[in-house]
Amino acid sequence: MDVIMTAAVTANGMIAHDTRETVSWSQDLRLFRDQTMGQTVIMGSTTASTLATELDRREVVVMHRDSDLTELLANVKTPKCFVIGGSRTYTRFAPFLTHVYLTYHPLIFPSRSVPLFSGLQRDILLQFDRMVQADAQNGIYQFQYRVLGN
Repeated sequence: MDVIMTAAVTANGMIAHDTRETVSWSQDLRLFRDQTMGQTVIMGSTTASTLATELDRREVVVMHRDSDLTELLANVKTPKCFVIGGSRTYTRFAPFLTHVYLTYHPLIFPSRSVPLFSGLQRDILLQFDRMVQADAQNGIYQFQYRVLGN
């Protein structure tokens, strides 16, 4: 099974202004929907509380601080599992990732914003796989990487 981290990020690597933000600036939602449809999506409880719409036709798993990630992943029945946020969840799943999909947006958020990872303890080596168009008019592309060494 592929364990794919997917995130919309600003040019300076932020995923939100604050932990309670319902993200409205992301212009890759159609791509996100297409990629995750029929698959499992895993998110932290804070991210779940900020969703503007229901993630229909996907197996949704909301994890908590005490969730056993090995057990959680063992119960996934779809070929792909998308980890969709937030910062602490991305960090906890780092050892399990097989792919990282980052969609960069032409924004820069203040330093007090929410970074992509929170408390990451080691490097994650990535190998570029491909670039996918998310919004041609605004020059927004998703960069897809394979994780090396996990």
